[in-house]
Amino acid sequence: AAADPVTMAPGVLETGTWCNEHMLHERLDIIEEKVIKTVEHLESEVKSLLNIISETTVNIPTVPGTPLIDIFDGQY
Repeated sequence: AAADPVTMAPGVLETGTWCNEHMLHERLDIIEEKVIKTVEHLESEVKSLLNIISETTVNIPTVPGTPLIDIFDGQY
């Protein structure tokens, strides 16, 4: 009769499971760090774009009495 693998090599399965979980957590930590850096980079890019848009719209000459135009035309 075949012996139970746990009784043949005590601790092997537990160690293997712990090792796999440890490697998984390390990879998740790396992914989390990359996601955080990407989000920070995107936030910085959005702020830069908003500053550029703000500076550009301030410098647009307007003729007195010209109605403001809603660029979204009320769709949003």
